[in-house]
Amino acid sequence: MKIDIFNHFSPQPYFEEFCRLQPQHPAATLFKRRSELYDIGARLRLLDQVDDYAQVLCLANPPIEAITSTEDAPRLARFANDQLAATVRAHPDRFPGFVAGLPMNNPAAIVPEARRAIRELGACGVQIFTNVNGIPLSDERYFELFAVMAELDRPILVHPIRMGNHADYASESKSEAEVWFTFGWPYETSACMTRLIYAGLFDKLPDLKIVTHHMGGMIPYFAEKITLGFEQIFFGTMEKNPLAERSGLKRPPLDYFRMLHGDTATNGSVPATTCGYAFFGPERSIFATDAPFDPDGGVHLVKRTIAAVEALPISAAEKAQIFEGNARRLFGLK
Repeated sequence: MKIDIFNHFSPQPYFEEFCRLQPQHPAATLFKRRSELYDIGARLRLLDQVDDYAQVLCLANPPIEAITSTEDAPRLARFANDQLAATVRAHPDRFPGFVAGLPMNNPAAIVPEARRAIRELGACGVQIFTNVNGIPLSDERYFELFAVMAELDRPILVHPIRMGNHADYASESKSEAEVWFTFGWPYETSACMTRLIYAGLFDKLPDLKIVTHHMGGMIPYFAEKITLGFEQIFFGTMEKNPLAERSGLKRPPLDYFRMLHGDTATNGSVPATTCGYAFFGPERSIFATDAPFDPDGGVHLVKRTIAAVEALPISAAEKAQIFEGNARRLFGLK
């Protein structure tokens, strides 16, 4: 069995509510061109094209906090999670679980909805984004969520978020050539994880499970760069990082990055998957495809990602761990 833990589905009632709230949002029109994103029949037809394959569902962009107001976000999160849970109940053989969305722009409502989704609806984790309308996840108002997820022993899936209004240069007002998407998202993931690590998150919560989308963004490729900070060059040694010491980190920075999990959603790139696997290893690499975001409704991403994992020069047992074992262990799937 291949269990895809990071793919996107917005159940039709929720998608219709999103379109009602944000009719001018690009996703409200673009997503209608990919029926696999919201139509359960189209999604099941996608799954039918791949043998021995199932999906843990999570919402698609945009985040709940970007759709509606602080006051309305808890209602929308509950509605979304109820719809995801109903989808899983209707098709348990195709969807062994779902990951809950949260009202991150309403701090008082975040933890209650996370607890409700996991304890009452059976969610196997939560999805959050690399910033909350521009606020970093390392802000203290979000720490309780991380603490509760460590307590519940369920993973947090972190998806990058940055749009075309995030300029590439200070002299400009918008991003050009889709830089916000192609390179901005891997940067967002890497920056978010770095800020969480330097905030001491893993010293406070060593058992916390975070899954980084797109194989950790830039982290695996730049792992050795992480080991040598700018200030360290001038005021430290190869073993002494002044910034890490001043931040109160108990271990070398790279050790904390290795506590993360990376999914295989690299658009089927064998070199990227190989690099990510070399960093995360068999226990922290986990199968995901980012379906259905391709012109073929997800088939391209699913089949290419499976082929990329199969191409790794590792044992069959280690591949099975990536495809299924890690998902069952991390998400508590039966």
